[in-house]
Amino acid sequence: MAIGIIQEKERLAFRFDKLGVIISILALYGALLAPFATYRANRIIQGEARGIMEALPPHLGYGLLFLVVAGAAVALLRTPALFRMAMALAALAALAGLIGIAADHLTPPENSYARVSPASGFWVLVFAFSLLLTDALTRLHPGPGLRLLVLAGVLVLAGSMLVAGRWDGLSIMKEYANRADLFWAEAGRHVTLALGSLAAATVVGLPLGILCHRVERLRAGVLNVLNAIQTIPSIALFGILIAPLGWIAANIPGASAVGIRGIGAAPAFVALFLYSLLPVVANTVVGLAGVPRAANDAARGIGMTDRQRLVTIEFPLAFPVILTGIRIVLVQNIGLATIAALIGGGGFGVFIFQGVGQTAMDLVLLGAIPTVVLAFTAAIVLDALIEMTVPNSSQGNAA
Repeated sequence: MAIGIIQEKERLAFRFDKLGVIISILALYGALLAPFATYRANRIIQGEARGIMEALPPHLGYGLLFLVVAGAAVALLRTPALFRMAMALAALAALAGLIGIAADHLTPPENSYARVSPASGFWVLVFAFSLLLTDALTRLHPGPGLRLLVLAGVLVLAGSMLVAGRWDGLSIMKEYANRADLFWAEAGRHVTLALGSLAAATVVGLPLGILCHRVERLRAGVLNVLNAIQTIPSIALFGILIAPLGWIAANIPGASAVGIRGIGAAPAFVALFLYSLLPVVANTVVGLAGVPRAANDAARGIGMTDRQRLVTIEFPLAFPVILTGIRIVLVQNIGLATIAALIGGGGFGVFIFQGVGQTAMDLVLLGAIPTVVLAFTAAIVLDALIEMTVPNSSQGNAA
């Protein structure tokens, strides 16, 4: 009897997907127990939680519940990866469209003060089916082209929803409508800080990494200093730079004219630049150290100079590792650039800290969501580029 029970448990465990159990629990919790949307009569007062059947017209509510249950079943069982991906994409697309319909359904006609925002159940469902999509993509072992195609499809879907006005009833879009010009100005500052500091760190970090690779005695000192900089909390480093940059602006002619001052974008840029140096320098050293000795010996044997070996042999073979460091820096800088708002540097952090101060979660999301989307997109694109460079490096190695 006991042996039969154990065998039955093993058989069920074999049929069920372990990660799928977690995904199905999250999906069912988000659909049946957690609120789907929050309604507020105005921007300030406490919101009222609404479940799926309250937030949507009945036919759409039942349709979403059916889709969630079907998706939970697909996640729970050992279904083909392609089928899991299709179900996850269908569920995410449905959630994207229905949250906009929920906003229109809950907002009284001709009412410009009411606010409707996604509640915890919506975010749990998005997380659950995003996890299912990630799991399916991992099982399919997609190449970089397919990953970029999926990313492009998601961005096109989101962009089409925005252009078509499907989300205009959501409170975050009402916050955006009131600050559209400011939003794009701060977006430009955010991207400038992130990419500008990355470019500066790459220009400085690559030669410094090459020098550290060539001069072993220099390597430990430089990397230890850059490691020490990484241990300084970001807001502390921003504050430390205010005094020296303020002195430079006050005492060096022309410094203030080019934008150097104690507060604003300058200390934020310098702080991000300093944080960016360690990944670039360290990955350059590691990449160059990983170049096979046989490749260098062959290059020396045919009479190549040190510079020729660096440009034609070492750097191409080390490039995937160096690009990995650049990827780390870019994702890191996109996130850290939000702190620049605390010292007048602008960026999406302006909306985040304004929202925290006003207890306005939708204003926080107006700054947080674009930051997450930028970081996520940058990570996927650079991951794909890194993978595309690996075969080239292998070919170079074989040569």
